[in-house]
Amino acid sequence: MFVDQVKIDVKAGNGGNGMVAFRREKYVPNGGPAGGDGGRGGNVIFKVDSGMNTLMDFRYHRKFKAKNGGNGANKSMTGRSAEDLVIPVPEGTTVTNTETGQVIGDLTKPDQELVVAKAGRGGRGNIHFASPTNPAPEIAENGEPGQEISLSLELKVLADVGLVGFPSAGKSTLLSVITSPKPKIAGYHFTTLVPNLGMVRLDDGRDFAVADLPGLVEGASNGVGLGFQFLRHVERTRVILHLVDMSGVEGRDPFEDYLAINKELSQYDERILNRPQIIVATKMDLPDSEANLADFKQKLAGQGQTDHAVPEIFPISSVTHTGLTDLIRKTADLLDTTSLADMEEPEDTTKSYDYEPADTSDFKISYDKEYESWVISGDKIERLFKMTDTEHDQSMLRFARQMHGMGIDDALRKAGAKDGDTVSILDFSFTYVE
Repeated sequence: MFVDQVKIDVKAGNGGNGMVAFRREKYVPNGGPAGGDGGRGGNVIFKVDSGMNTLMDFRYHRKFKAKNGGNGANKSMTGRSAEDLVIPVPEGTTVTNTETGQVIGDLTKPDQELVVAKAGRGGRGNIHFASPTNPAPEIAENGEPGQEISLSLELKVLADVGLVGFPSAGKSTLLSVITSPKPKIAGYHFTTLVPNLGMVRLDDGRDFAVADLPGLVEGASNGVGLGFQFLRHVERTRVILHLVDMSGVEGRDPFEDYLAINKELSQYDERILNRPQIIVATKMDLPDSEANLADFKQKLAGQGQTDHAVPEIFPISSVTHTGLTDLIRKTADLLDTTSLADMEEPEDTTKSYDYEPADTSDFKISYDKEYESWVISGDKIERLFKMTDTEHDQSMLRFARQMHGMGIDDALRKAGAKDGDTVSILDFSFTYVE
């Protein structure tokens, strides 16, 4: 089954907890603190697998979680760092933050990697908190939480040549003749519901990939018919073969079909029409095709296109194989002189972005009337609390100093907090004291 859009949740591993421990050995009178650091958690990494051509593997497995780092141990021993979780994805996968719509990365090269969720670092053991005033600290950090994010994966087929045209224009038939795949062919519309890929090999050693893309209808750029299911995949093709049915057996005007398809392409992304396009006049073995082709050429010449060059026309018949050799050679010649970089791609396909949490403020204060409690929230303060070892008083006092340094005490006072009020952060509550 071909799947080209999925939504998944990923969670990087938390860092391991630091340890509070002291060295007690015979003949070592001044042992001191000896709590080790926690190990780093595992990152979540996407890696391109050239053997994959669909996102089917994500259809029933939508939650991915990397392992946490090991906790620190006594004798200043550091916990084991977790292995990264490497998830294979097909070439042409675009990764987007589901909540913000931000593109995190575009994976288009074999073995390309992208870190989509960063692991938390290990917490520090009490050996790091020793000082002249506190030579035996009972302070350690919990591991930093790993990033958690919801992602949308979208596969855009990577092909050199895209076959476009109205349903039943002959795309599947042409693909079956010039390549090895055997797509579904029938005498009704929308026999192709997913892109079919095939390789064309010329006698001179050149080859290129061809994608038979689902048929368009008017309004596709607004989601009508197969809509974006088609248009998404044409973005990466370097040359477009625009198939136009010249037989007229359905009572359609070939020239109007040609204009309608170009209009949908332009409305989706006007840059697509900057790419080399060949008009492929199909079904030339049928009786009225020659007359319709002559009329088509006359209308095309009289159109007076100025924004884009008038494409070359290649009459073919996939049944009799007429004109196929010339069409394939011309397509290969265009590919030799065309690259996506020359056509002002809307996105840099090699660029990737570091994921940052949506809430970048240090803290926020609100009042929960139901529980009659002040609530402190925010990425930074919540991360500091998660990294606080609540089992040791000295660690909690350190967290109190961190809150004071961030200005939370003053903010609570200005918000109206009074002695004895309850203050909550995540699932922990304490009493506010002036």
